[in-house]
Amino acid sequence: MTFRPLHDRVLVRRIEASEKTAGGIIIPDTAREKPQEGEVVSAGSGIRAEDGKIKPLDVKTGDKILFGKWSGTEVKLGGEDLIIMKESDVLGVIG
Repeated sequence: MTFRPLHDRVLVRRIEASEKTAGGIIIPDTAREKPQEGEVVSAGSGIRAEDGKIKPLDVKTGDKILFGKWSGTEVKLGGEDLIIMKESDVLGVIG
């Protein structure tokens, strides 16, 4: 199945957080928070500006990003859990 986000939306795959703390304590699944870091799987074409021209997105496929804890909509595509969010939900690009 292929999926192409439209306009200013991006499709993101969460990057799983470490199962251990820096001190070596193992965190069980029930206590672990959902990671707020992900990789852009695909991005829409951009937003149409007031003058009618399309302004491309700042993020692109392959970018590692940070996003808000409650950002986007979780979907299951091809057996994989992904998130669809607006570019405005992206806090920044890592790297």
